[in-house]
Amino acid sequence: MPAVFNFTFVPWFRSVAPYIHKFRNQTFVVGVCGEAIAAGKLPHIAQDLALIQSMGVKIVLVHGFRPQVTEQLLAKGHPAKYSHGMRITDEVALDSAQEAAGQLRYEIEAAFSQGLPNTPMAGSTVRVISGNFITARPVGILDGVDFKHSGMVRKVDTGAIGHVLDFGAMVLLSPFGFSPTGEAFNLTMEEVATSVAIALQADKLIFITEIPGIRVKPLEAEGEDNPIDTELPLAAAEQLLAILAPGERPSDTAFYLQHCVKACKGGVERSHIIPFAVDGSLLLEIYVHDGIGTMVVDEKLENLREATADDVGGILQLIEPFEKDGTLVKRSRTEIERDADHYTILEHDGVIFACAALYPYPEAKTGEMAALTVSPQSQGQGDGEKILKRIEQRARADGLQSIFVLTTRTMHWFIKRGFVQVDPEWLPEARKRKYHWDRKSQVLVKKLS
Repeated sequence: MPAVFNFTFVPWFRSVAPYIHKFRNQTFVVGVCGEAIAAGKLPHIAQDLALIQSMGVKIVLVHGFRPQVTEQLLAKGHPAKYSHGMRITDEVALDSAQEAAGQLRYEIEAAFSQGLPNTPMAGSTVRVISGNFITARPVGILDGVDFKHSGMVRKVDTGAIGHVLDFGAMVLLSPFGFSPTGEAFNLTMEEVATSVAIALQADKLIFITEIPGIRVKPLEAEGEDNPIDTELPLAAAEQLLAILAPGERPSDTAFYLQHCVKACKGGVERSHIIPFAVDGSLLLEIYVHDGIGTMVVDEKLENLREATADDVGGILQLIEPFEKDGTLVKRSRTEIERDADHYTILEHDGVIFACAALYPYPEAKTGEMAALTVSPQSQGQGDGEKILKRIEQRARADGLQSIFVLTTRTMHWFIKRGFVQVDPEWLPEARKRKYHWDRKSQVLVKKLS
C-alpha cells in the first residue's frame, strides 16, 4: 500500500471519528426525491445509508415518486395536474401512485439486500420494514380546487416506528397515508419526512434533492461567485422565506427550505438540503465539518465557553500538531488538566476547533494568552478572533488592564489585532523567570480599554 495513502487515510479517519461517536444512537430522517432514483442514484444512496446505519445511526427513509407517478400517468394518457405545489390526485392518479410506490419499494428493498463480496454492502445486514405508520386526512378544497385523494399527515405512529428502530431495522415510508376508515391518500415526500422528523424529535432531517442547496444570494443565478450557504440559522432562513415566492416547484428556493424551517421550529435542531448529483453527498454532509449542502439549524452550533476537565482530550488533540512543528510550547496532559479552567474553547457540533488559555498576573494587572490554536479545518473563518475577544472579556472581568502573548511565528496576526511588540524585560517578574531565552519568543502586548 503506498505510503502517501497512509498519510491521507489515517488523518482523515481520525478527523471523522468524533462524528461517528456523536451520531451513534441518534435518529436521522432521510427524504430521497424520486428524481434521484430515476437518475440511477439508488444503489450508491443505499450503500451510504447502510454504512451510516452500521455506525449506530437509526434511519427512517422516506422516498418520493413524483417522476415515477408522472410517467405512469403519461403511459395511461392521463395529464398530471398540480395546484398550490401539490398533485391533484384523482382516481387514475391514485392508481398510478400506488403502482409507482409498489415498484419503488421493491427496488429499494432489493438495493438494501445486496451483499456481494468486494462491494460496500458486503457483510451488511440491513432489515427494511415498512408499515401503515402514517394516518392521513384529505387536503380537501383549497381556493375552489378539489384535491380529491391528495392528503396531509394527521398522525405519526412514533411508538411503532421507535420499536422498529430499536430492533435495529431501517424504517421505509412511502408518501401514503390512510384514514381511520381505510381510505388511501397521496402525500408528499417532503411533508411525510418533515412530520415524521418532528414527531420523533429526530436529530437530523436530510433531503437528498435535485438542488445543490441554498445559494448565498438565493435570488441570483448559480455561479462560482454565488456559492452554497453551508449553514443557515433558523432566523435567517425565516427571513429568507418571507421575501421569496411560495415554493411550488422543487427548483424554487423555498420548496425544500420551507420544510427545513418547519422541522427546526418543531424541535429538529438540524435540517439539511443536499444534492443527489454529487456521489457520496450524504457522507460528505454528515461526516465533514463544512458539509456539501445547506444546513438549517435552530441553535448556534458554535459553542464558545470555558473548558472543563472533560475537554482535556479534545484540547490535546487540537494543539498536538502545533507542538510538534514548534509553533506552540509542549504542554503535558497533567498541566492541561491542572489548568483546564484557564482555557476557553470553541466547539462545533461537539468537536473542539479552537482554544486559548488565560494566565493572570494580578500584581502586574496583566495576563498571558497562551496556546491560542485554531484547527486547520476552520482557519480563516474568524475563530481566532472569537477566542481572542472571549479572552479579552475574561481579562477585563479579572480587573486586568492588558494581555500579552509570546510567539515565534504569528506576530503579524497579533499586530493586526491591536498588539504591539515590547522587550521581554517588560514581562511580569513571575513570567520572566519562566521565559525561554533560547526560544527567542516575541512578546506582544494589547491594552484593554
